[in-house]
Amino acid sequence: MLLYDSAVSGNCYKVRLLLAHLAIPYERRELSVTDRSNRPEVLGGLNPALRVPTLVLDDGRPLGESNAILWYFGEGTRYVPENRYERAQVLQWQFFEQYDHEPHIAVARFWLHYSGGKADPAALERRQASGYRALDAMEKHLDRRAFFVGERYSLADISLYAYTHVAGEGGFDLLRYPAIRAWLERVAAQPGHIAIDA
Repeated sequence: MLLYDSAVSGNCYKVRLLLAHLAIPYERRELSVTDRSNRPEVLGGLNPALRVPTLVLDDGRPLGESNAILWYFGEGTRYVPENRYERAQVLQWQFFEQYDHEPHIAVARFWLHYSGGKADPAALERRQASGYRALDAMEKHLDRRAFFVGERYSLADISLYAYTHVAGEGGFDLLRYPAIRAWLERVAAQPGHIAIDA
């Protein structure tokens, strides 16, 4: 199994984190997040979006989009609830992550940490304001909860952990969020946990 990957991408890290929890071996092929000039030739026949992560299964079938890959491997494991409503809640938080969280926190992080800090100040301010709204929603939900769904670690936590734990690189102050910080510690304590740079 081959994972087209980027070591700094939170979306790729989600996949590596679940594979580590499940002790599933795979081969990694690193692609740059800044120089995408070879994406059409490398990923063109595998992923129409030309994005990482892109996975190629042992039988040659490709699969893209981080949360889709999480569901492919998570199905039937402890990381996907059996209860129908809780499964829908996992999806709800994964959609939140992709629409309300990642586009702001990940982009601010990329601009400040990986593109030489050449972000337009007004654009960065807008991204950070939207990122703080997402973090506010997470903090409210995690108040008096251990994890996002059903009081158990699930794919929802893996998806949201990926960019939240490095949000400081995007200029976000997590000291404002005690419930999020406690949750980050609980996630990092899970069996098989790996760091983003592992």
